[in-house]
Amino acid sequence: MAFGADRAVLIQTNEEIDQAIQPIHVAKVLKAIVEKEKHDLVILGKQSIDDDYNQTGQMLASLLGWPQATFISKIEFKPEENSFYIEREIDGGIQKLMVPANSIITCDLRLNKPRIPRLPNIMKANKTPIEIIKLDTFDLKSALGIKIVEVNEPPKRKGGVIVSSVDELIDKLRNEAKVI
Repeated sequence: MAFGADRAVLIQTNEEIDQAIQPIHVAKVLKAIVEKEKHDLVILGKQSIDDDYNQTGQMLASLLGWPQATFISKIEFKPEENSFYIEREIDGGIQKLMVPANSIITCDLRLNKPRIPRLPNIMKANKTPIEIIKLDTFDLKSALGIKIVEVNEPPKRKGGVIVSSVDELIDKLRNEAKVI
């Protein structure tokens, strides 16, 4: 609010359900808010800091049937095309894309540098009312069956071997790995 947001909404839960909330729950709540408020752009963080899921943005895009752009490090609105020019980091470098205005965008940490709000704005923000909505006003019954049963590390990989010739490599691929 101290940076200029017009209003804020707090979705209030209770301690009992806090531990059970999964990305699908957050996506369903956001979908209801987006549809009610008639928003045409949703900007989210890349992933949460608690469970590190990185799923909410993608699930929200699917629920709304909207395009998505993930891990954005640069964004620029092109009003003449009613779309956004975006850049995102990928393994091979920077990918440049255009996405329509009604999109779900998840942001990488490189998108913006953190700023400190000014004291007068903080004081104004303290007086701004925040709309509070209870979580049980949303229909989440169809998503409440999600339960993490088990999480395991992948098996340790065996060390590689150095071969002295192409023929030896082909022999190992054919006879030991059985991939050719």
